Amino acid sequence: MGKRLTKVTTSHWGAFAVSVENGRIVSTKPIDIDPEPSDIALNVPAAVHHKSRIDQPYIRKGWLEGNRESRRGEDEYVPVPWSKAIDLAANEIQRVQKANGNGAIFGGSYGWASAGRFHHAQSQVHRFLNCIGGYVSSFASYSTGAAQAIIPHVLGMTFHKITWGETNSWPLIERHTDNLVIFGGINPKNAQVSMGGTTEHGTEGWFKRFAKGEKYMVSVSPQRDDSPPETTWLPIEPGTDTALMLALAYVLETEGHCDRAFLESHCTGYEVFLPYLLGHTDGTPKTPDWAASICDISADNIRSLARRMASGRTLICVSWSLQRAHHGEQPYWMACVLAAMLGQIGLPGGGIGFGYGAIGNVGKTAHRLQGPVFEQGNNPISDFIPVSRIADMLLNPNGAYDFNGQCRKYPDIRLVYWCGGNPFHHHQDLNRLNEAWQRPETIIVHEPWWTATAKRADIVLPATTQFEREDIGWAKGDPYLFHMPQMIKPVGDAKDDYDIFHLLAKRMGCFEAFSDKRSSEQWIAKIYQDFAKNARADDVAVPTWEELKAQNFVRLSIDTEEFDNVPFEAFRKNPNGNPLATPSGKIEIHSLTIAGFEYDDVPGHPVFHPPSKDHEYPLRLTSPQPGNKLHSQLQSAIEDHQYFNTVRMHPKDAISRQLQDQDQVIVCNANGSCLAQVLISGEIKQGVVSMVTGSWYAPTPDGVDISGNPNVLTKDCGTSRLGQGAAAHNVGVEVKKFHGSLSTPAY
Repeated sequence: MGKRLTKVTTSHWGAFAVSVENGRIVSTKPIDIDPEPSDIALNVPAAVHHKSRIDQPYIRKGWLEGNRESRRGEDEYVPVPWSKAIDLAANEIQRVQKANGNGAIFGGSYGWASAGRFHHAQSQVHRFLNCIGGYVSSFASYSTGAAQAIIPHVLGMTFHKITWGETNSWPLIERHTDNLVIFGGINPKNAQVSMGGTTEHGTEGWFKRFAKGEKYMVSVSPQRDDSPPETTWLPIEPGTDTALMLALAYVLETEGHCDRAFLESHCTGYEVFLPYLLGHTDGTPKTPDWAASICDISADNIRSLARRMASGRTLICVSWSLQRAHHGEQPYWMACVLAAMLGQIGLPGGGIGFGYGAIGNVGKTAHRLQGPVFEQGNNPISDFIPVSRIADMLLNPNGAYDFNGQCRKYPDIRLVYWCGGNPFHHHQDLNRLNEAWQRPETIIVHEPWWTATAKRADIVLPATTQFEREDIGWAKGDPYLFHMPQMIKPVGDAKDDYDIFHLLAKRMGCFEAFSDKRSSEQWIAKIYQDFAKNARADDVAVPTWEELKAQNFVRLSIDTEEFDNVPFEAFRKNPNGNPLATPSGKIEIHSLTIAGFEYDDVPGHPVFHPPSKDHEYPLRLTSPQPGNKLHSQLQSAIEDHQYFNTVRMHPKDAISRQLQDQDQVIVCNANGSCLAQVLISGEIKQGVVSMVTGSWYAPTPDGVDISGNPNVLTKDCGTSRLGQGAAAHNVGVEVKKFHGSLSTPAY
């Protein structure tokens, strides 16, 4: 038995201690400072040493042999040494550059590969591609695509600035909020995770404190446990939140609860929106009775909620999930209008907030420092796509589409370079993506495991996990700073992303531009020194790099009440002296800019679009984040003891289909079908089913995904012509008992 070494590291799901014996990670455990530690880390040892790890470079056989009939996802792979893999990758990149230009290269990455600030896959691939002449990039994220498009028009700042800088903190809510009205839930499960990590998980603890303070807390969601048990549950039909908000607004307007002075001084366009609300423009007043039949919430409950919201300090919380649906811009816009009508934007504990519980650090008070950054450089290629339009781009080169007031054309992509992500987890309608994925001439992927994306690449380059390299750990909103030690040697012949690009840069003649003549260790030291200099200039004491390495982690003094910002306070106090960056300088209830786009699906003010329904597929599917992994990471370890995903359904829906708990079923619609196991629960609304994301897409020859990835069922369409975000939520499905037998895939 070898000597056991234990050190602390951090991750997107928080900090934990890692123990190593004989060169293997043998266990993980929470650290004492975390009051609500995540269980995700328990899967780390099995995942890091899993049989699905990619042990060396591989080339898809059909691509290597020039066989154009061979399909990605159905082909064999040939192992090759690193030298040949690098030559093949470099030659192919240079061929595409010469034949089609850098505008034919798509730089795919999704940023969640590691919490480390240097070994950040997105920064690594973008820096490399910028050094060789640029690439087609992407806008926004799958989580917040619609929000990132609409919020600047309405509130005059980026969605990320609001998320991290103009949001009421938990302490402000505790001290000042009377009514917490939550659309889409605040789920502690989702709050386990944050970009860069959250060290002290505390969402559940705050709700317990709120309950002791006798706050009124209501969760409007199809699932009861989308919020902690201290909240009142108001089950709603998926996709109808905007209708409910309109009915609440109708009550505020007609019963005299509007803050007209605030609407006049801080907003523009209410007089244009009001005729729609009252039904003068379309003949349909947005009354509680109108909304009741749409939302499946009684008119009396709607009136009661509206009056309650007007009775005290109210914070309207909107989850990210609401905008991840067709017309996802509308509930975000309407929530802003509802908050404006109450007139509490800019007051502590009042107004509007996005993403509490969607991600871990929203609501924390920490001072926003400039974090450690590996600079990506400048991209000479200006072309981009909304991030969730990948399949559209590959299937329709040079095709026209609308986006945020622009008429754009999809680029003709010949080479995809993907590093740090798994699109065959988070994209919609995976069968459609699978067809689109056949179109590029070459796909290069860095990946530690044989994910569905790796199995559909032409050149597969094995990458290390965060436990096989040294790094810096830090996150916005988190007071802790980490030295992330290398815990084990690289598994197999895996290399860091930086070292892979180092080799490619040497081969392609841009070594100095990419590396700046620095090794990984030298870059980490430089990045940390730059961070420390900026922090000290901001009067924040930080240790030297050597001191941090010796201590493993430290807590910085950046989370005191002096950093507790009241969102929109300056604007509220002086709207003329501190205007918003909207055309009017005010909150845009009606936007002349958006009206000028002349989009039929997004007029100049918020409206309700009924969700489309198909009687053949009567159950409404939601697809939330998993609680036992980050997106699809660590899935290989989970599959060893729980291969099939679960579909959660109401007892009455199960009885009507003669289903029992743990029955194996087919979940299907016109887009595809997948296997799952039934989980019967009274915590979900009748007529709604739920499947978490993150399973590794594994279709059989006849098209049944045996992994249970709900994205074989979701619709691959943009949220609207404005945002073109991901519209994964709220699609119709049917659930039927499965009587066959299918084997799990081999790695």
